[in-house]
This record gives sequence, C-alpha cells and structure tokens, in this order.
Amino acid sequence: MTSSDIVVVPERAGLADLLDRLLATGVVITGEVTLSIAGVDLVYVSLRALVASVGTLTQPGEGPPP
Repeated sequence: MTSSDIVVVPERAGLADLLDRLLATGVVITGEVTLSIAGVDLVYVSLRALVASVGTLTQPGEGPPP
C-alpha cells in the first residue's frame, strides 16, 4: 500500500461539537423580513442575535459591564 492509496474521510461533527464551537467563538445571526401588500410595507422586522458563552464575551479578570 502506497501513500496515494490512503483515503482520508473528513470527520463528521455532531450537533454537540458544532454547538461547542459556536459558543467558544461566538456567532452573530442577522436577518430582515418585510411584509407588504400591494406595494405598501406593513411590517418590518430586523433581527440581530449574538450567540456565545459568557466566558467568550468577558475577558478573564473582568466583570460584567456596569
């Protein structure tokens, strides 16, 4: 068997692994929705969500902001 015969299969990350990575680094989710009828905007929703662990957001030795 030579090195060209070796096949490397990428790892599959489970949901727990993915959630752990997201909380460790943090992620921002943004989105916008506009509901309109006959060209008239009735409802506009803007979403911004930050998903991270508390340890990621604060530096060691720092407390929460006042």
